[in-house]
Amino acid sequence: QVQLVESGGGLVQPGGSLRLSCTASGITLDYYGVGWFRQAPGKEREGVSCISSGFGSTYYADSVKGRFTASRDNAKNTVYLQMNNLKPEDTAVYYCAADLPRHPRVMCVRREFGSWGQGTQVTVSS
Repeated sequence: QVQLVESGGGLVQPGGSLRLSCTASGITLDYYGVGWFRQAPGKEREGVSCISSGFGSTYYADSVKGRFTASRDNAKNTVYLQMNNLKPEDTAVYYCAADLPRHPRVMCVRREFGSWGQGTQVTVSS
């Protein structure tokens, strides 16, 4: 059974940083595409970043380019989302998701993932 567990969320001031972790059990993330999504109250779930096995590029939404970085630690079966220069509009519940690899942009835009984590709250406020 596939399980994804996010951690690392919290309350941070504008301009601050957080690193989210997504740790998997039941699958080896290195062979999968992994997406980070977020959903703020009253808004649709948005693809923030997708990283996919076999594809050299990582997709980032325009709203986070230059501030967020996704990476993998295969030894820990974990994918990270480093978030820098956080803004109040980054406030949301952040989810990770995993599925068979496809082009990262396609994965993030279509949001077609078979496995999702439970989410972790990120609040950016002074």
